Amino acid sequence: MLRLRYSTRALVALVLLLSLHLVLFAGAASAKSRAKRGKKHLAQQINAILGQPELARAHWGLDVVEPETGKVIYSLNPDQLFLPASNAKLFTTAAELALAGPDYRFHTTVETTGRIDSKGRLLGDLVIVGRGDPNISGRVMPYQLKTERTPPHTQILEEMADQVAKSGLKIVDGDLIGDDTFYAAERYGEGWSEEDLQWIDGAPVSALSFNDNVVFIDIHPGDLPGDKALVTKETEGNYYQLDNRIVTTAAGIVRKIGIHRDIGSSKIVLWGSLPLGDPGVKEPLTIDDPAEYTAQLFRQMLERRGIIVTGKTRARHGEIAQFFGQLPAPAPTPAGTKDPQCCMAAAPTPAPASGTPAAKPLVLAEHVSLPLIEDVRVTNKTSENLHAEMALRLVGKLGGMEPSFEGGGAALKQFLLQAGLTEDEFSLLDGSGLSRRDLVTPAAVVQLLTYASQQPWGTAYAESLPLSGVDGSLSGRFLNTPASGLVHAKTGTLSHVNALSGYAQTQNGRHFVFSIFCNNHNLPGSKVLAAIDQIVTLLVTEGDTVRK
Repeated sequence: MLRLRYSTRALVALVLLLSLHLVLFAGAASAKSRAKRGKKHLAQQINAILGQPELARAHWGLDVVEPETGKVIYSLNPDQLFLPASNAKLFTTAAELALAGPDYRFHTTVETTGRIDSKGRLLGDLVIVGRGDPNISGRVMPYQLKTERTPPHTQILEEMADQVAKSGLKIVDGDLIGDDTFYAAERYGEGWSEEDLQWIDGAPVSALSFNDNVVFIDIHPGDLPGDKALVTKETEGNYYQLDNRIVTTAAGIVRKIGIHRDIGSSKIVLWGSLPLGDPGVKEPLTIDDPAEYTAQLFRQMLERRGIIVTGKTRARHGEIAQFFGQLPAPAPTPAGTKDPQCCMAAAPTPAPASGTPAAKPLVLAEHVSLPLIEDVRVTNKTSENLHAEMALRLVGKLGGMEPSFEGGGAALKQFLLQAGLTEDEFSLLDGSGLSRRDLVTPAAVVQLLTYASQQPWGTAYAESLPLSGVDGSLSGRFLNTPASGLVHAKTGTLSHVNALSGYAQTQNGRHFVFSIFCNNHNLPGSKVLAAIDQIVTLLVTEGDTVRK
């Protein structure tokens, strides 16, 4: 009897164990089935959005992946090539952070290799040397929620002029030079449209840049109908001449203003009409030669401080050939330490014929930027093309290549291959995405974002992207939706092109990486953006249903 009792107990335990396994198996199968149903339902909803007749004519590409597992949540044409527009900035800023580090700082100096005598006379040229700082301007830094500029835009240059005055310099018996040889003399990218070059989106690239390389023109109506409009420049100087043909009209008449400047011309023609009571217009117009313009401004500042410059004001530009293989890549500099850029000539200085070492420049003034990550935030949140192009030059320099479009592109390619992308997934000819010859796949963007999330700088990179419903180019999107505050993503806009790629999480905290491209559409941008936002909101609200 005792042996039978034990056998019965064992049998009962076995039955219970088998029952438990059956329950667990049934639960796992049920969870897997629910996940499949959830994924199918999510795909149906996304397909319904994209299947609308007016949207279906466009070329769509999507890739949505869970970064921890690599599980695909949804995809459509993930391996086809698309025009990325400003999504190209994702590639450039990631490479910049990888090569330079978030704490890298830019140094701008005023220096000379001449001799200053006991009476304060400089026997030689005075040079303001740019080394790629994109934020010598009135821009409020660090960036908070939106772009803010505090006049005067020249405040950083004014501070440097004060330093020069305190050095005791009285007379410059030579020229005042704006030196931008730190980067190659290539102002415009391949595939840029000529119509972009007058406006801020197509601002020319220079290692010595001021105020995003634009002049802000303020236009306001006159006192009476028939009067000329009031047209003023926010920054002093005679770099451009204004030909004002805008007439003030009676209140209620529609404003109509035209502005044009031929490339290379110093004349800006303004025409049209502006009604009484109109709040006015502010237009940023590009500067052809930022280094020369900055030198002109700096000369005026010195003269106001009693410093006389007897020579000319001019720019010094580098040539691409002089850089290759000659400039070592400076190591990233931890915050608070001295950057190896400081007080060094921008380009190698040839040794005298005798073979003796070249004289070390005497630095009379210096401006040190905030850490690089603060500019990456500006670049990504406000989609600043010039800053991205300057970043590409820095990538070239620190990557051991030329600080040019070609060199920067080669160094960027090396970085992307290291990040796990393949050569057939991308072709990038500039750093900003303004070029209409750039191409990338949604899968390549997702791979880049996944790789970046695993790097020491990954969190700072993700947070540099606009936050849905909060700041940057997403401040007005996803408002009053479940996705508000849950999406860090980069926008992209060109004619017939819209894109959004980045990081997001579901309402339950599940993370996903996504890339959405819409090319070749002929719709108002608002309709395409609404569709993209619908898709992302669906991922936020329904993404948990596809989890096993």
